[in-house]
Amino acid sequence: MLIISINAGSSSLKFKLYNMPRGTVICGGLFERIDLESGIFTLKINGTKEEKHLQVPSHGFALQMLLDTLISKKIIKSYHDIKAAGHRVVQGGSLFKRSAPITTTSKAQVASLIPLAPLHNEPELNCATAFEAILPNLFQVFVFDTSFHQTMEEADYLFPIPYDLAMKHQLRRYGAHGTSHQYLAKIVEQKIIRNKKSYKLISCHIGSGASICAIKDGKSIATSMGLTPLGGIMMGTRSGDMDPSVYYYLQKLEGLTNEATFQLLNRKSGLAGVSMLSSDSRDVLEAEARGDKNAIIADELFVRRSADFISQYYGRLGGADVIVFSAGIGENSPEYRERVVRSLEEAYKLDIDLELNKKTRGTFMKLSTPKSKVKIYVIPTDEELMIAKDAYQLYQEQQNEPK
Repeated sequence: MLIISINAGSSSLKFKLYNMPRGTVICGGLFERIDLESGIFTLKINGTKEEKHLQVPSHGFALQMLLDTLISKKIIKSYHDIKAAGHRVVQGGSLFKRSAPITTTSKAQVASLIPLAPLHNEPELNCATAFEAILPNLFQVFVFDTSFHQTMEEADYLFPIPYDLAMKHQLRRYGAHGTSHQYLAKIVEQKIIRNKKSYKLISCHIGSGASICAIKDGKSIATSMGLTPLGGIMMGTRSGDMDPSVYYYLQKLEGLTNEATFQLLNRKSGLAGVSMLSSDSRDVLEAEARGDKNAIIADELFVRRSADFISQYYGRLGGADVIVFSAGIGENSPEYRERVVRSLEEAYKLDIDLELNKKTRGTFMKLSTPKSKVKIYVIPTDEELMIAKDAYQLYQEQQNEPK
């Protein structure tokens, strides 16, 4: 059966169409620059890539265009060939322990959590609603980034603020990228640990948005992102963790409102803010090679913040069997991986093959040498496959329910 995975951002929509339960990818692609002057639609099928430049005014327009393209390319005969859709949602709060069918109630619950993920939950909800308008009888599922982290203990997810306020407002560490960390744990179990019953993994999902997760025996023990995706390590435009008084002083000295300060830390900080150049790590590396001082310190901060959390989780787990690098930067930046490992190699007896590391981009690869105390891998993530699996499972459950 055909199931489509949808991963919507504020101005983007990534998709993959799967034949389930085999998990075979039929096609995939991306809409970029939605609701901007010049959009881009990329379709990948049978090893080829087609790209169109056109205006994409909304997520609903993108979905309609996607379905019509699937028909014109004879990938499907009708819209109804697609039996279910899974939508990635960043923030499920404490309301969702697992993926959930899309209903009036679950949509209202996701909407109530928009303040915890303002850059993500709203477009993801809008996308699900737009698909509902096109295919009102399609079985749809919300798949939450936060569900995987529901196994954290209270001492790992609580913030040190008055307990009654934390409970009243559900202020706690929720984490993110759960579908990615869970996928990486599954691959480690299948291809690296294999028959070993117990293992300790530090999973590094490093892209423009980034998080690190301590995983023991397939369960999330601790993770870097916090109440919102703003917490944790430094990212492309996000500050990550810092002294909370910075927030107060920015407002006092610059006359900023709460909203302006929040947006500054979400959209204008991280690599973009420190480098004063770009949120793209490739641009920052190029500037660093030219001797740009801000680019140099931005890269150094980025590496150190990552290494700090890996070190913290090494201690939290009592060691590690495997460290995995994944996502856009983790998979494709040899410079980042080398610097992180070098900053930790003396303390934890890590060692990677530098030449192999330089050649590895976007492929499954063991980078550690026999001398390394911890196995180090690059593993391409596949959040869309995890979304499709959950959508398939819930669809099957629904079909088996007594009528």
